[in-house]
Amino acid sequence: MSLIPYALARSFLFKMDPEEAHELTIEGLARTQNTPLDRVYRQPFVAQPITLAGLQFPNRVGLAAGLDKNARCIDGLGAMGFGFVEVGTVTPKAQPGNPKPRMFRLPEANALINRLGFNNDGLDAFIANVKRSKFRQQGRLLGLNIGKNAATPIENATDDYLIALAGVYPHADYVTVNISSPNTKNLRALQSDEALDGLLGTLVARREELAAEHGRRVPMFLKIAPDLDEMQVSVIAATLQKHGMDGVIATNTTLARGAVTGLPHAEETGGLSGAPVFEGSNRVIRQLRAALGKDFPIIGVGGILSGHDAIAKIEAGADVVQIYTGLIYQGPALVTQVASALQQMKR
Repeated sequence: MSLIPYALARSFLFKMDPEEAHELTIEGLARTQNTPLDRVYRQPFVAQPITLAGLQFPNRVGLAAGLDKNARCIDGLGAMGFGFVEVGTVTPKAQPGNPKPRMFRLPEANALINRLGFNNDGLDAFIANVKRSKFRQQGRLLGLNIGKNAATPIENATDDYLIALAGVYPHADYVTVNISSPNTKNLRALQSDEALDGLLGTLVARREELAAEHGRRVPMFLKIAPDLDEMQVSVIAATLQKHGMDGVIATNTTLARGAVTGLPHAEETGGLSGAPVFEGSNRVIRQLRAALGKDFPIIGVGGILSGHDAIAKIEAGADVVQIYTGLIYQGPALVTQVASALQQMKR
């Protein structure tokens, strides 16, 4: 159980630049994981096994990608009680991301805006960090999230995804194809009908080759944006089923600003996460569930700051949930709170 009230840590961290606070936290987790010092943030594990996409999720609460882009502190994050952790987004080559400042807090709205732009140390460093982690040996699930380099022209994006898929495949319980970050130029264009059809067709074919090579089939999920209309969601759903994708993650951050109009930093460009994306995410989840039927795996993410929020995600049609911004605002105890709330659900 945590020895330091998170409110104290948050008060200290929120006095810092958001990205500096983030880096300090990642560094602290990386240094203290798998040591007695992890008692500072360790939480009780709430078991609630559920099988999705052929995988047994130990509970229904995961960490969303983006917090640990370089897979440096998988075990530290796992100690917080997550049943599954997703790290990345990783790109084939290291890249610095967008110019700073590029992360902003909107505390009045329990929200963040970021335009980081897939800043990461590249595929080789990422895989080395994944291989050092012990999380999977504990029976938990690890998702590896892949993207394209900013310098790669959008017409060549598939090449980057193929490189990344082959690299992460042996080390992943599932792979997430991220085409929905708003912070890499033209990336969301890959969600359009023809582009998505071509990308998924190529990746699924490559996955079958990798499955034969490694003797196991690793599920692939697609992560989509909340800024899609019902027709776009319907087309994506049909494309997922056409290519035999294993699941969908809904959703990434939003470009909409209606919920934060007038707040400091609200007009910063980038993806808005936290409470303001909650309803938009739920809308997309409901539309996906209606289009995909009752058995297609959906991971719900966006604006979960309480157990009640997580229940609403499940009621909208998600099977399991992920948190990120809520962790920044509420601290590690949120993981146990959400897991306990979902454990007590009737469904």
